[in-house]
Amino acid sequence: MTFPLIASAIKVFVVFNLIMVGVALLTLLERRVCAWMQDRLGPNRVGPQGLLQPAADGLKNFLKEETSPAMADKALFTLAPIISFVPALLTFGVIPFAAPLPTKWGLVPMVVADLPVGFLYILAISSLGVYGIVLAGWASNNKYALLGGLRASAQMISYEIALGMSTVAVILLAGNVTLSQVIAQQQQAHVWFIIPLSVAFVVFFISAFAETNRLPFDLPEAEGELIAGYHTEYSAMKFSMFYIAEYSNMVTASALMATLFFGGWDIPFTTWDSTGDPRVLKTLLTLLVFGAKTFVFLFTYIWVRWTLPRFRYDQLMALGWKVLLPLSLVYITLVAVAIWFIRVRLGWEYGTGMALVLGGLNLVLLIALVYWLDRGRIVSGSVQEEAA
Repeated sequence: MTFPLIASAIKVFVVFNLIMVGVALLTLLERRVCAWMQDRLGPNRVGPQGLLQPAADGLKNFLKEETSPAMADKALFTLAPIISFVPALLTFGVIPFAAPLPTKWGLVPMVVADLPVGFLYILAISSLGVYGIVLAGWASNNKYALLGGLRASAQMISYEIALGMSTVAVILLAGNVTLSQVIAQQQQAHVWFIIPLSVAFVVFFISAFAETNRLPFDLPEAEGELIAGYHTEYSAMKFSMFYIAEYSNMVTASALMATLFFGGWDIPFTTWDSTGDPRVLKTLLTLLVFGAKTFVFLFTYIWVRWTLPRFRYDQLMALGWKVLLPLSLVYITLVAVAIWFIRVRLGWEYGTGMALVLGGLNLVLLIALVYWLDRGRIVSGSVQEEAA
């Protein structure tokens, strides 16, 4: 009884510190990648190659003066960053990040809490972050901050629906909402879900950008219209907590994409990691592979931010309600019928054959989607009206 508690406490401590350190280094990575893309040097003064810049920024935020507007709701003004910060850290707790670690007391699962409803837990907890943003805008008693909070709530509700529905296809194919079982399903078939569920991945990928308020969906922080958005009145560590929450959500979304669609910690083109032979080396290698997959998506977040311009707000809402939501509904219906036909009529279980059939269906849908968006100009807003 004692060992599971000790193991859980160690995992909580290690994961929490890794996320906090990773978020700090992610801010440095973003600034360096931005500088590289813009042919600049970026932070390079504090420490070797600027590696201590996050520590300097953290120290600066601790020492800066805390501001508190005279007419703000003091309690909610202070509570809002915490409400935004805590769910961002809690959501990573159910994502498996490596193969089980063998010890003399038995196998230790490399997940803080292997909940049987792991994915549903992520959707539920991550949705709470929007309360912090809305409260920050309202409690500041600033009209621009309030507009930023309202934009954030409308945006996150709109894209939360599409994000949740895109993962229904994963649940239908895996037959389980436990993330460790989703990984096991992909391992056993040696085919990741990105092949049979590519449309679901595209919807999830776009929705994840909107859920984390990243460009081109960072309308709650459109400083050209809203000064700085919902955190206009914040400073020092309260201000930093919003950014820690944003980058933590990026890490969670990237890890979730790697888990649901790219096999999680599964090592590609091998069967050694899926065997029942527990080894410490296997745990370390799978941890590195999972970290590499997550890093690819984190780099994509940064890449997109410094490449694409910001959407207009009507374009953002049109994409969510007129494209992603109906697409998700139609897609779930088609995939459910296809899976039923393959399993019941053909008698196939998930494997290469089913993946190729579903992959062909997804390819046709992707081509139709691109053609529809290009011809219909649904997201472009007023283009049709101007042409008329």
